[in-house]
Amino acid sequence: MEAELFPRGRTHVVPGAVHVPDWLDAGAQRELLAACREWARPPAGLRSVRTPGGGTMTARQVCLGWHWYPYSYARTVVDGDGTPVKPFPAWLGDLGRRAVADALGPDAATGAAYDIALINFYDGDARMGMHRDSDEKSGAPVVSLSLGDTCVFRFGNTETRARPYTDVELRSGDLFVFGGPSRLAYHGVPRVHAGTAPPALGLTGRLNITLRVSGFQVAAPDAP
Repeated sequence: MEAELFPRGRTHVVPGAVHVPDWLDAGAQRELLAACREWARPPAGLRSVRTPGGGTMTARQVCLGWHWYPYSYARTVVDGDGTPVKPFPAWLGDLGRRAVADALGPDAATGAAYDIALINFYDGDARMGMHRDSDEKSGAPVVSLSLGDTCVFRFGNTETRARPYTDVELRSGDLFVFGGPSRLAYHGVPRVHAGTAPPALGLTGRLNITLRVSGFQVAAPDAP
């Protein structure tokens, strides 16, 4: 958005959680979108996630490095086509460490060996309920990158899905990092504003690329 009355700035939402607007420039967004489109292709491509209770998440997902399914990780797409999970590329880990250093300071990125990416695609009707990223064995910060449509990102507390929480507007190119005392905070996406993606990006809908450190002892597949 151009000529805003109040330009957006870096925001420390709560201790350990930082929103950095426009972290990815237009070129970097296009490059990341092109990679996401390749990752979404089968095998081990974009899928609908079914919960143990029989429901289906409205956001569709593809994983890199380790395959997440409710509520664990595997080396194959156990709830889909059964093929090996796609590898986690080294450049994506570098991007994650740079994001953490920019948001939380260089010390926060020390030793963070990012090896998981969860890529969620939201159409205009998709939502994500309040949840915690608690299936990993590492407390390294979580990195969230947004492409496409603007969304309302609800960032809460570590005790309950209810208030207190803060609603943050995430636009294409925005970075959100949470770690330290906020690493296990509940968060979700109650709303996506359809049709708000930058026209030049060429994306209908929203992509969220979430990077995590597994902390698992078994090595993830080799990156290309």
